[in-house]
Amino acid sequence: MAAGDKPTSFDIAALAGVSQPTVSRALRGDRTVSAATRLRIEAIAAQLNYKVDKNASALRRGSTSTLALLFFEDPAPDGSRINPFFLSMLGSILHTCGARGYDLLTSFQQLSADWHVDYEDSRKADGLILLGYGDFDAYSRRLDQLVAQGTHFVRWGSPDPAHPGTVIGCDNFAGGHDAGQHLIERGRGRIAFLGDASSQYPESRDRYRGLVAALHKAGLPVDPGLQVDALSSEASGYDAACRLIARGIAFDAIFAASDMIALGAVRALAEAGRSVPDDVALVGFDDIPAASLAQPPLTTIRQDYAQAGELLVDMLIRRVGGQETAPVLLAPELVVRKSS
Repeated sequence: MAAGDKPTSFDIAALAGVSQPTVSRALRGDRTVSAATRLRIEAIAAQLNYKVDKNASALRRGSTSTLALLFFEDPAPDGSRINPFFLSMLGSILHTCGARGYDLLTSFQQLSADWHVDYEDSRKADGLILLGYGDFDAYSRRLDQLVAQGTHFVRWGSPDPAHPGTVIGCDNFAGGHDAGQHLIERGRGRIAFLGDASSQYPESRDRYRGLVAALHKAGLPVDPGLQVDALSSEASGYDAACRLIARGIAFDAIFAASDMIALGAVRALAEAGRSVPDDVALVGFDDIPAASLAQPPLTTIRQDYAQAGELLVDMLIRRVGGQETAPVLLAPELVVRKSS
């Protein structure tokens, strides 16, 4: 390379002793390139002050080098639109996109909108990451349409062979079982569940199923009157806890399908003169930042949002590249605090 010439990927390939396509794959974070080779190529690129021309690279690959992240609003009565857990995941998704050489478009969507059609028409991104879904029965019909039009997408949620798309999710059944077992070990036998346990909300349903399994395993009764529907918001959790108290059925613990529901339940219990955890032990799900700041600090089931964000991006890139991908379930972690 002559002095003053702009370095190219071919120059890097010659110095690294690899092919030019290997350089291109390494610089966009492709994991088919070994870590040692990728580090060597990145070091040479930095030494030459080489900058990837994203536009040229995208034209060669017939791609935009952009991914799209769609948030779907939760139909919450208090106006909260996005689950705080997804906001925690956003940082990981952004970081991973940057590390893999992709830009990220983010968009807030209503399930009533034609977001699946908009994507097909605009082709602004190579693929979609879907977070949230509201009513899953309505959402799943849109997933079928995405498959029919050939859209590359991954989603966060519960794997189900009947519904398309690669899924990254938490083992919600195991998380529910851990929550139930923890409360039982604390001497609680009348455990209420605040959350929807229907097919419309499969993650919440699986958490309830895990709780029921823990109760059966301990030889404890399952009282249907101790399950109260709630959406993932503080207002809905407050309302559900009020309805539970009004039923007059004895309970000494609550497992909430989300931390937001649990935080609303704390307020309802306090208004009813019931202390947490002396009168009622309480466990949430997600481990959002507010969980550790609650009074008392909230015992919860932690989902690994950092790993989730990285997997969602990497799985989507693989699908865009024509590779097959399989669902991944992340292990939940019980985080014990003063509420139980």
